[in-house]
Amino acid sequence: MDERAVLSKLATYLPDAGDDAAVVDDLVITTDMLHESTDFPDGTTRYTAGWRAVGASLSDIAAMGAKGVASVAVYAAPSFRWEEISSFVDGAQAVCASGDAAYVGGDLDNHEEFTVVSTAIGRTDNPVFRTGATPGDIVCVTGRLGRTGAACEYFARGDVDRGNELFQFQPRLAAGQSLARYATALMDSSDGLARSLHQLAEASDCGFAIESPLPYTEMFEELGLDSEQQREYGVFFGEDFELVCTLPAEKVDNAQADLSVSLTPIGTVTEQGITLDGENLPDRGYTH
Repeated sequence: MDERAVLSKLATYLPDAGDDAAVVDDLVITTDMLHESTDFPDGTTRYTAGWRAVGASLSDIAAMGAKGVASVAVYAAPSFRWEEISSFVDGAQAVCASGDAAYVGGDLDNHEEFTVVSTAIGRTDNPVFRTGATPGDIVCVTGRLGRTGAACEYFARGDVDRGNELFQFQPRLAAGQSLARYATALMDSSDGLARSLHQLAEASDCGFAIESPLPYTEMFEELGLDSEQQREYGVFFGEDFELVCTLPAEKVDNAQADLSVSLTPIGTVTEQGITLDGENLPDRGYTH
């Protein structure tokens, strides 16, 4: 079974699951696991690993429209080296500070592969779920798509400094809190734009008509990627941690004015079907 199939079955046992994070008495909580072999390319520093692992959980908090409060992490590795652990903690503290949250500790464990389990807590009395998208709403995304795909290209080409820089993404906590005033449905794009749209469609029982051009990262041009590679990285690759939302058409301008990051309309909510430029958009993306 893949992750989607397992989560579908778990929904029977865990009725509070199904969104980016769980909401319990105005607290929002989420957890994530990242592995060296699948999530940290060769050349990823421990600072970047700390930033990215904790940032992934903070992104889930942002996707609920919540304020970040705190994060903890389990650091597991074959051996402990102080310079690596301290660098990891520096990265975790930095990404928390960037979102006005605190990194407050965690656990250490021996493991055959460098692995991180991060947990973040947020707070909101107005969470935004994936279930409210309505035909006629506008679909929008924050920032630019394809940042992680571009980073992996830089890592593969030996430019680890640029790869690490791009891997240190900004969790959209402030944007999520602003969007909570307008959005009918909200999630992050950690599994890729295409898969996120399919997840939203399933939760809201709707469809989407998406139109080009999409807001791809300017790094694609710098890397000299062709249109097919850009589409792969921007639509399917995942791990960008931008926010995907739906909101009434009359609220788009106000939402854009309230955000300090770009908010780009990319399509509309429909009754059924998920298309990009009139063609069916497959349910393909990051698979855990």
